[in-house]
Amino acid sequence: MKTLLLVALLIVSGTSLLAQEPATAKVLFKLPNVTVTDMKGSKVNTDKLFNDGKPFIISFWATWCKPCVKELTAIADVYDDWQKETGVKVYAVSIDDSRSTAQVKTLVNGKGWNYDILLDQNADFKRAMNVNAVPHTFIVNGKGEIVWQHTSFSEGAELDLINEVRKVNAEAAATH
Repeated sequence: MKTLLLVALLIVSGTSLLAQEPATAKVLFKLPNVTVTDMKGSKVNTDKLFNDGKPFIISFWATWCKPCVKELTAIADVYDDWQKETGVKVYAVSIDDSRSTAQVKTLVNGKGWNYDILLDQNADFKRAMNVNAVPHTFIVNGKGEIVWQHTSFSEGAELDLINEVRKVNAEAAATH
């Protein structure tokens, strides 16, 4: 009888806890403090990445990764519209090592990508973010909290990405 009462109490407690969970985006974690470099060779602390209180996208990629290049190219085609509508910013983090980093600038310039490009040559940021395969894309809200992530890319996936950014914006507006 005591066991039955305990099980019933746990079920009721668990149900009430679930009912209290907020309907906002789940915060996965905050950005780690890792040092990477930008295309000019300046050091950048990853926990200081920001977008003036608006959401931003972090996309881990490599020059040798065809789906990565397709994803960033697809985003580039609509990036100006995204920025006007949502204010979103993209940080494209290359995981190319020291042997292939020279190709990053050539590829970025050739594609005309207008992103903030970061170089993670030692894979410190990649490891801190638990990125095992690229492309791996994150959305960070205006508070610096990672609220969404996705791996891989397929045609049209950029539409899902911008829809998630819109949700983050809507949730931020609802809390103000």
